[in-house]
Amino acid sequence: MKTVAVLGGGPAGAMAAAKLASGGIETVLLDEKLAWEKPCGGGVTWKAYDRYPFLLDNSVPKRLVTHTGLDDPRAGRAMVRLTRPLVIYSRKELNALLLDRAARMGARLLKERVQGLQRVGGGWTVRTRSGSIDADYVVVAMGARNPLKEFGSAFTPGDTMTALGYHVDTPQSHIDLQFFPRFEGYSWIFPRCGRASVGIGGKGESAQSMRQRLERWMELRGLPYANAQFYAHMIPALETGSWANNRVSGKGWMAAGDTAGLVDPVTGEGIYYAMRSGEMAADTLLDGSIPLASKHVAYREILRREIMDELEAGSRLAPKLYLRPFLFSGMTARMIQFIRHSPAVSEVMQNLFAGTQSYCDLKACLVARARRAALEIMQSVVLRRRLVEEVE
Repeated sequence: MKTVAVLGGGPAGAMAAAKLASGGIETVLLDEKLAWEKPCGGGVTWKAYDRYPFLLDNSVPKRLVTHTGLDDPRAGRAMVRLTRPLVIYSRKELNALLLDRAARMGARLLKERVQGLQRVGGGWTVRTRSGSIDADYVVVAMGARNPLKEFGSAFTPGDTMTALGYHVDTPQSHIDLQFFPRFEGYSWIFPRCGRASVGIGGKGESAQSMRQRLERWMELRGLPYANAQFYAHMIPALETGSWANNRVSGKGWMAAGDTAGLVDPVTGEGIYYAMRSGEMAADTLLDGSIPLASKHVAYREILRREIMDELEAGSRLAPKLYLRPFLFSGMTARMIQFIRHSPAVSEVMQNLFAGTQSYCDLKACLVARARRAALEIMQSVVLRRRLVEEVE
């Protein structure tokens, strides 16, 4: 194998191209836009910058966020201090950082729109507006709206969520997350350098209804949107039954990132999974112990063990978290109440924000902390009642 074509210049494609080129493979990356803005994206978790320290150690403008506010109309508000901050970039700046790194590693970047992909002998011909490129192998990382329908996840309507919102000139130092009764998703305010991203993401509701819900919330918060830049995106959020047959690879090709459906169904976070899957695709191609004809099978198995099992567990949790009643209220409402009263529950929430708490063992983790959390909640409630009695 001499040449690999990487289709797509987002985090997945850029990571794959960087690793392949540094491993001595002739690598060409094709993307219609290369670095581009994506207003709802750009948040990097501790899990990502711990594995990839260059995400933190660079001169690109970014925000380190140490506090997150959680709101639910049934429970009020809780503020969580993040001991491992979330790093928020402009998505254009983040993409540029990753693409520049790939170019420094030796990848050739072409600003070209991919129009087709054809199997020719044991390799591929990638068709573009200006001609064609031949490659021995292909990594497809063209996002959720991948135009190459035969390569990557075959999304059903239930396998996606919608994210939409506005860029507003509002100073904000912390993240705000707003949950709504009987809505599988949430609204957010993410601080950026000089402005904020205000949006909503979820499934099971039309984009028009979600936009109206978001705008009502923005009006209550005093956030103007009349002249603000609007955005809307489709994000993978695979249903539990879709993971078993998720199409992530085939003979001569591998899919990575959003194209492979690798997005957290609970939070909508996909940057870490994009970068990691791009790296895993490259590692598999560079592994000389894996026969060329079996690389796509090996990649799927590696992806299953490290990422897909985790995200499948998340797909089982998401509807329970957002839609199922719990202790005569909603799950998100009770979660906020528990966070306010229990450091043990708050710690679990911090680990979820950091990306270190697995969905696969979340239930066991909560059960292990249940006794401690119950004592903390009881002590907090008793103390609060005594304070109220003393004031009265």
